[in-house]
Parts: sequence; C-alpha cells; structure tokens
Amino acid sequence: MSVVTRFAPSPTGFLHIGGARTALFSYLYAKGHGGKFLLRIEDTDRERSTQEAVDAIFEGMAWLGLNGDNAQPIYQTQRFDRYRQVIQQMLAAGTAYYCYCSKEELDALRAEQMANKQKPRYDGRWRPEAGKTLPTPPADVQPVVRFRSPLDGQVVLQDLIKGEIVFDNAELDDLIIARGDGTPTYNFCVVVDDMDMGITHVIRGDDHVNNTPRQINILKALGATPPAYAHVSMILGADGAKLSKRHGALGVMEYRAMGFMPEAMLNYLVRLGWSHGDQELFTREEMCAKFNFDHVSASPARFDMEKAYWVNHQYLKSADPALVATEFDWHLRRIGVDPAQGPDLPAVIVQQRERCRTLVEMAEKSKFFFAELDGYNEKDAAKHLNAESAALLAELASALEALPQWSAEALHLAVNGFAEGRGLGLGKVAQPIRVACCGMAVSPPIDQTLYLLGRERTLARLKAAVSYVQQKQ
Repeated sequence: MSVVTRFAPSPTGFLHIGGARTALFSYLYAKGHGGKFLLRIEDTDRERSTQEAVDAIFEGMAWLGLNGDNAQPIYQTQRFDRYRQVIQQMLAAGTAYYCYCSKEELDALRAEQMANKQKPRYDGRWRPEAGKTLPTPPADVQPVVRFRSPLDGQVVLQDLIKGEIVFDNAELDDLIIARGDGTPTYNFCVVVDDMDMGITHVIRGDDHVNNTPRQINILKALGATPPAYAHVSMILGADGAKLSKRHGALGVMEYRAMGFMPEAMLNYLVRLGWSHGDQELFTREEMCAKFNFDHVSASPARFDMEKAYWVNHQYLKSADPALVATEFDWHLRRIGVDPAQGPDLPAVIVQQRERCRTLVEMAEKSKFFFAELDGYNEKDAAKHLNAESAALLAELASALEALPQWSAEALHLAVNGFAEGRGLGLGKVAQPIRVACCGMAVSPPIDQTLYLLGRERTLARLKAAVSYVQQKQ
C-alpha cells in the first residue's frame, strides 16, 4: 500500500506552530515511505475563511519547503456537487435521513436533557426504524440531513500515537451531515475528501480525536476502508501553560521575520514530541529517513524559545553559507540594505555566524559592509576615536593604501606589523579601526573585516574617522 497523507488547514488565520508541526509530521511520514503528501483547504466555514488566510498558509508552507504533491490544492468549496452526490447516495441507501426538527425543538430537547443531568444529544425522533411511524414533515422547516449512526457496537481506534481508544456507538448521536440550506458539514466533507483522495494516514491534532469515530462510521457506511489515524498532542509553553504569544505561539512567517532559517525551524518543530536517540540536529533527508510514530510522544510537547534560538544558531554555524545567503539577502533588504553593494553574502555569513543567533542580528551587524555609515556608536567612539588614535589611523591609511595586494593575509601582516612597529598591542590599533570602518567596536577579525569591506571603502572610512576627530577638537 502506497502511503498518502494530507495537511488540511482551515483558512481562518495564519499558519501557526501547531499546524506547521502537523504538516511536517505528515510530510515526513509520506516522504519516508515513498508516498505522497497532499494539500487540502477546508474552507466550508465561509464566514471565517478568507483568501488572506489561504495566502498566509501557502506562504508559510512554501517558506518551510513543505510542498504538496498535488498539482493544485483541493478546496472543499469547489466540491459541493460531489458532496451533494454522496449525500443523495446515502439517503437512497438509508444510511442518512432528513430531520425536520426546528431550532426551538432542539433547544427545548437540550434544556430538558441538561435539567435531567443527561448528556445533550439528538434523540432520533426523525430517524427511520422498522415499525416506526414518522410524523408528516412540516412545511415551514428546511430539513437537515443526519447520518444514521450505528446504535450498537464499538469503534476501536488503533491510534498510531495514543494506542487503542474505544468508543461506544451508543454514545454517538446522529450528526448532521448537511444543513438546512444544503451545505455539507465539516465532518462529512472530511470523510468524502479522505475517501476520494485515497488518504491512507490521517495525521492531525488530538483535538480531533472525538471526531474520529464518527468519521470512521461514515466511511464504513460508504463502503470505504478507514485510514490509519495518528493524533498529535498539543504544544504547551516552556512553563507547562497553554501556548500563547509570550511562549512563541506566532505565525510561521513571524519566525522568518525574527531571523530563523526555515531548515532550523523544521529541525526544532520535529523535536516537539519526537525523538531519535539523543540526536538534536537533523537534515531534511535525515528527518524523512528516521521519522516514525514509534517515537512520537503522546504527552504534550513544550515550546522553549531559547532552545529554538539554539537550534537556529547551530544551523547558521554549520549550514552551507550559500544556502543561508537567500534568507540573509531577504533580511538585508528588509532593513533597507542593497546586498549588491557589498561583498559576497556567503563570505560575510562565514565571518558573522559564530556570533549571531539569528539572521536579524546578522543583518544588523553586517550593514556596514553594504551601506555607508550613518554615524558611530557613541560609547565606542568616545572610547576609541581620539587624537592619539586618529594619528594612528591616518598613518595606517597611508600604509594600507600602498599595499600591492588587498587580501586577508596581506592585511593581517600589515595591521599586525603596524602595531608591533609602534610597540602597541593589537587591540590599541584594531579597536579604533573597527569603530572607524564598522561604526562600532565589534566585528569579525580585523583582517577579514577590511578585506571584505574592500580597499576603497576601508581607506575612505579611515580618513573620515580622522576628520571626525579633528572636527571635534
């Protein structure tokens, strides 16, 4: 059997962390078994579904690289004819029936049951039974269609994460599968979609557990084989409380804006509830090969923002700089910097990645390579730009201008030789250079900094710093 999974979000908001993890688990399970991962948009809630939310979901999925194998995602609102066809089949087969209860009748029934401390549920008054006489349908009620749920027996769910879960059919009432206006309901649409798409494994949040026995019963009534189900536990904050924005319950694209790499985000998400020994860091290929439900925990996972930053930093330090460059380019442009006006991005990434946990931090600390300085850090300038250091910078500028070759090696020898020739420690020379050339006293190694900055910019900034000191005197 070829594995087919699906990710089926409702477009009522952004792609959040829980949804992204569910999508990832579905993607990995399919890819790890040589199967297909399909996308479906469950947009039957017309009041809450928006195109903006659809776009946000696709944007988040594209950024994470979780692309579906279907050429075009399935939209439930484009399948109403199919749903109506199946409902008519069920009505004809007797597995569904019209219910003419008014809202007032159902409200009264519910109130009576609650007063009697009974579980509120439909009492089957319009359910056809042998020997049962139904009243004449009222003319002023648009009937709903209800599924004729089995009254006896059990639904035994062998959940791939939670283990065996047993539901008594007697506890499941006849749910509505089509409203009075003819529109199908969520639980029904999901069943028809999963059946038509050939879904073999449904991987979703454990808030759907109670929907599962109803969906299984409908599938069986349609003569379909139910898929396997895996219900993923919820995600809590690091303090064990329900995940909120203060914990990191943000839209996926907000993590991009915070400077996360998509691969690092996937790596962090896959570890929320899944483990493979003590391994912390995985490539996408390793995730696909190693992911399985034997090591997915049934207990809630905890989102730890500090751990997420750690994973991102590890990825920045180890990933191919050419891969990081695309995201780095995006962040530089966000802060108004043109990456074309400076050194090659991979070279900058190599020099900055040890000291930067995020690409936001890296972009801010690298602006000086691409854009002209808009001033100096006040504290650093006060400490390192003075009459003594200005004289050194002026002399150094002349020495560097005479260099026949502008390379990191030549600059290393030149700056170190300059400091030694004057009996100074390297810091006494390097720190004024940093402030003059970078606007601050922190940068990569001085030889690499000047090499990447280039001859023209380096000399111009050294001379500008000298003028800055002279104007202050």
